[in-house]
Amino acid sequence: MAIHPIEFRYGTPEMKNIWESENKLQKMLDVESALSQAEAALEIIPQEVADEIKSKAYTKYVTLQRVNEIERETNHDIASLVKGLAEQCKGDAGEYVHFGATSNDIVDSSNSLLFKESIDVLKEKVQRLTNLILKLAKENIDNVCIGRTHGQHALPTTYGMKFALWADELHRQYERLESAQKNLCVGKMDGAVGTTAALGEVGWEIHKKVSEILNLPPAKITNQVVQRDNHVEFMMVMANISTTLDKIALEIRNLQRTEIMELGEYFDPEKQVGSSTMPHKMNPITAERICGVSRVVRSYVIAAMENNPLWHERDLTNSSSERIMFPESCILLDYILNLTIKLMDNLVFYPENIEKNLNMTNGLIMAERLMAELTRKGMGRQTAYANVRACAIRANKENKLLKNMIQEKEEVMKYLNLEDLETIMDPHTYVGSSKTIVNELLESSKYWF
Repeated sequence: MAIHPIEFRYGTPEMKNIWESENKLQKMLDVESALSQAEAALEIIPQEVADEIKSKAYTKYVTLQRVNEIERETNHDIASLVKGLAEQCKGDAGEYVHFGATSNDIVDSSNSLLFKESIDVLKEKVQRLTNLILKLAKENIDNVCIGRTHGQHALPTTYGMKFALWADELHRQYERLESAQKNLCVGKMDGAVGTTAALGEVGWEIHKKVSEILNLPPAKITNQVVQRDNHVEFMMVMANISTTLDKIALEIRNLQRTEIMELGEYFDPEKQVGSSTMPHKMNPITAERICGVSRVVRSYVIAAMENNPLWHERDLTNSSSERIMFPESCILLDYILNLTIKLMDNLVFYPENIEKNLNMTNGLIMAERLMAELTRKGMGRQTAYANVRACAIRANKENKLLKNMIQEKEEVMKYLNLEDLETIMDPHTYVGSSKTIVNELLESSKYWF
């Protein structure tokens, strides 16, 4: 019976397949196989023994069912894995399984393999989303809209600027993923307290050789575990990416409000239902789900931080929480990346509302430009500010055009003519360097991926 929503509602096949139990078991078997091959290369065990261990280190021989059966007796996951592999090996090869290793050599190295696969999936999704948003930035480079600060109409901007801003942020998130992958995905074969003592004089060489076989850089130093600051970094990067997705989805939700409705997510009127009781509803459910699930991803940061300080060379308090938060955070972040790709790929624009909202304040949003132009034409900046502010307050109070209020002020109009005023009050021509900014970002983005 399914209980957790990840089992039936959230997640993509590609990320779930990485973290499903059989793949996790295979990764641990890969580490045991690499250990045997490294020990054979350094003449600790016979090569034929290592080859036998390697040939049986597959889930078709060491089944999940059998390992779980042994664990019910031993109450120890890695000891059960070792026994399950040993009993499949011919001759006395099984006697050499796991020689010189401690449980977390297997756990941490196999987790590194899982993280590596997961981050590759996440990077591909971030790249795809970034390219999609860059396309929207290019298409909307001249799409002038109202910019809002504190929830209030501020100055004109463009949708090109809005999308380019998100793309630039996603570039940084991609970099953070790469940095986390470099620090997190390391090999470890250092024994119970990190000294490699059980492997004798060649212990450190075994550590390096195992990492080489697994195609992982070797950890520079460990105790019983790879230090959890690396895992904190990864969890924080995933949390940070979730804030970007949350930001994007939140903006779209706000812009889809009935009273704004400048753009929104696609709604299929033939099949989709917005409400069980209100037939007219077309809710931004994709964006809302992104915002909701992102909170769960971020919530794991605290647990990850608390897993870094462990007793002495290590205690077990990190293990149980990591079994939950590693797969869940990867699966959920991948899921909302997918949702955000879907959201941005099916965005619907409402040009008439964009234009209506741009002009909603009767020209008040052009007050800054008026002040600046008056200053350029010789009026003192403070005087210009005071005059425009007085006109703006009156226009707002009386629901009149700011342009008309300005025309009534002789002390202002001696610096302007009517043609100047018409030009100044056009919001479509007050977007500064926005086109240059977006074009430069588009150009620099060509070299990212």
